[in-house]
Amino acid sequence: MDPNVYVVPPSYNEYELPPPPLYEPVPYTIPVKPPPPPYSSEVNTAQFGAGPPTRSSSWTHKKKICLISATVVCTVVAIGAALIIGFLVTKPSNTATCQIRCAYSSKCISPYQICDGTYDCIFGTDEDNCVTKSPSNPTCQIYCIYTFKCIYGYQICDGIRDCTYGDDENNCVTTRPTYCEKSCGSSPSCVLSSQWCDGVTQCPNGEDEMSCVRLYGADFQLQVYSPLKSAWLPVCSNNWNNDYGKLACQDFGYSRSSYNRSDTLPSTYSPNGYFQLNNGSWSSKFYTNVQYSSSCFSGNVVSLRCIRCGVSNNNVASRIVGGTNAALGNWPWQVSLRHSSGILCGGSIISPKWIVTAAHCVYGSSGIASDWKVFAGLLNLSNYYDSNGHLVEKIIAHPGYKDSNKDKDIALMKLRDEITFGYNTQPVCLPNSGMFWNAGTSCWISGWGTTSEKGTVSTTLKNAEVPLIDSKVCNQSSMYNGEITSSMICAGYRSGGVDTCQGDSGGPLVTKTSSIWWLVGDTSWGYGCARVNKPGVYGNMTTFLEWIYLQTRINS
Repeated sequence: MDPNVYVVPPSYNEYELPPPPLYEPVPYTIPVKPPPPPYSSEVNTAQFGAGPPTRSSSWTHKKKICLISATVVCTVVAIGAALIIGFLVTKPSNTATCQIRCAYSSKCISPYQICDGTYDCIFGTDEDNCVTKSPSNPTCQIYCIYTFKCIYGYQICDGIRDCTYGDDENNCVTTRPTYCEKSCGSSPSCVLSSQWCDGVTQCPNGEDEMSCVRLYGADFQLQVYSPLKSAWLPVCSNNWNNDYGKLACQDFGYSRSSYNRSDTLPSTYSPNGYFQLNNGSWSSKFYTNVQYSSSCFSGNVVSLRCIRCGVSNNNVASRIVGGTNAALGNWPWQVSLRHSSGILCGGSIISPKWIVTAAHCVYGSSGIASDWKVFAGLLNLSNYYDSNGHLVEKIIAHPGYKDSNKDKDIALMKLRDEITFGYNTQPVCLPNSGMFWNAGTSCWISGWGTTSEKGTVSTTLKNAEVPLIDSKVCNQSSMYNGEITSSMICAGYRSGGVDTCQGDSGGPLVTKTSSIWWLVGDTSWGYGCARVNKPGVYGNMTTFLEWIYLQTRINS
């Protein structure tokens, strides 16, 4: 399929996408060696595995001699009593959430409790064979016995022997949780909620220590994740200033120069508590500058605007196929993406250097950044000259994108130079966590795509109004028959007549809430254009928030 065409070939009968396959969890069993029993002849050389093979003869070929003495009896009694106490005070944990068990005990511990300076196991085996962390390896959880190889938290009990003698895979439970509380994204590793944002890197690329701050709701409430409560908590405004606001915005990938402002909101009841600033603390990661508090003394929490967004400088005059010409300033976030081969796609400005578009626009050979230019701030395509285009530095398509059914159809473009904001160029607001729109919500689409199926592209930016359609309705057999996934959203009319079309791919689907324009979706696909029971399908932006912020941060 031509990457700029988000719809299927013209005839409905010639091409139908198969329904998405059912996904089932893959059984996962970690190969482990059980901990040695009390009084085993085996030498417990390390907490996480046996030592190298011995060169002595098998002990079974020798006569065992038992010398019973008062000392031995006392020792046996003492050890036995300690073991009994250990089993009594360490109640077995649910194996569905347990990652590691103490040697000689049923107590469950997490990888971050190993070599942390605290004896969590009854015989202190969680602190055996630890090496003092050096500045060059500040995130090592353990060091392999004999080889002293640095092992990170995410490598412990992951089913892979990273240590020569399997130190990192011993004393692990044999079943992995059926539900992954937090996934690393860059690897199949799972992290417990209590390990997310705890200051210790568990994921290979450190994702567990990156997505620790979020904005919630239409009032941009700042929240920080608490591993203690396994919940997102608001930030109390005590001692707050804009320096902390700029620091928090950097956790979203925004630059300090684009910072807008912070405000306060009346504190609503927060059953899990709050975060407040540590007096006099300053760290490059915002979430390490706050501490848990059961109450908020000021009675106000922080609202954070990292960038001025969602502002249209011209009211939409009327309610693309079936659309009308847009006015200058209506959609200042709309951009035209031009490929050297002639491919035309749309996109949305979300910051001075970042554009949201569709993954299918940049799929395959179309994913070379130097082949694209981004044009912003004009209505007429004839006014776009090469000198006006912004060069693209990097293209990042969602790793989960499937060209077969357009699942997770989103990509980001990073520009070499910043777009200068003005009357005709402004960013649209990404939806915040907790924001959802009901079926029937009025949205707007815009683009330079064809004005009819098999037609020619429009030289003038057009816009049209479309309502959101419930995904269950859109998945009915009369419409898309189960092809709509959770990363998609439908908008349009069952009667047809108004729709996006070829050339609009990647462009915005927006709605206005609380006087702000929000990016609800990016134009993805559909059967034909404006057909009956075949509305437009868009990428569901609320499902991509964490991925977008992670990419803009690590690529800033």
